Amino acid sequence: MLSRRGLVREVDGRLRSHLGVERLPESAGSLVELLEAVGFHPRPGTNLWEHDGRLVRAGESPMEDGTQLVWTQPAEGDEELVRRRVRYLGLASHDLRGSLANVRSYAALLLNGRIPLEPKAKRGLETILRNTDKALTFAQDFFDASRADLGMLACEREKQAIEPLLANAVEHHLEAAGTASVALSLELPAEPLPEVEIDGGRVQHAVEAFIRHHLLRAQAGEQLRVRARTEGGNLRVEVRRDGVPLSEEDTALAFAREERAFREKKLEDPLRLGLARQEVEALGGSVGVSTDVGGTTLHLTLPIALAS
Repeated sequence: MLSRRGLVREVDGRLRSHLGVERLPESAGSLVELLEAVGFHPRPGTNLWEHDGRLVRAGESPMEDGTQLVWTQPAEGDEELVRRRVRYLGLASHDLRGSLANVRSYAALLLNGRIPLEPKAKRGLETILRNTDKALTFAQDFFDASRADLGMLACEREKQAIEPLLANAVEHHLEAAGTASVALSLELPAEPLPEVEIDGGRVQHAVEAFIRHHLLRAQAGEQLRVRARTEGGNLRVEVRRDGVPLSEEDTALAFAREERAFREKKLEDPLRLGLARQEVEALGGSVGVSTDVGGTTLHLTLPIALAS
């Protein structure tokens, strides 16, 4: 337990056993401060911490009296169990996506215009095609998030410009924004932005997740703006919605995948935004959300690659 003044009180000795230490620091302001004090380092995008061959899961929960409950759990089986789990997820992903891709292919084949279709049959096939695309995207996000939970999210880094990725993200959602009567624009500085060493697909997915999150909540006449700028040693990308801001509770839970899913009884957007956080953190960056009277801003920051 961490008191409001930061004093550490042990409930039992298991936490010391998990961490492999004889004693804990007398005070710590948070889980991160406590674990770093005994030499542990986090795996980006997960709740896993490691030190000297030890791998533990760790978390903290606020209590009603203002204290924090800190817990740890050994990550059983270490790397071999993680690798087996990732291989299993790969097999499941292949089988599910293969079946959905076949359904999509046949629906697209029937819609290519070579076979005459009644209007009702055509509308039915268009619905199949639309929902299959949606299912394929959801499956990809679900399996990627599961891999990220294990600290095994695949990222292929290369030094590249961010502007084309942002342009593609905006272009992919212009039609959806127009249907919702929402303006969507890309605002870039006059000078070229520095290149960053990133996985372009991961970063574009995160930006598109921000755009789709805003579109789900945008009202007709509101505006979405995608912006980018340098900020110290980082590149900052913002997706701003000018309109009714998120509530304080929605802001606090924006990236809380499971809490939002249970609360909203829907998985897609919480999963998508949660995965966006994992993708950015796997690249050494961070995400955040802020509100003001004029709207809501989702942002991500990425470290700028230095020239060799």
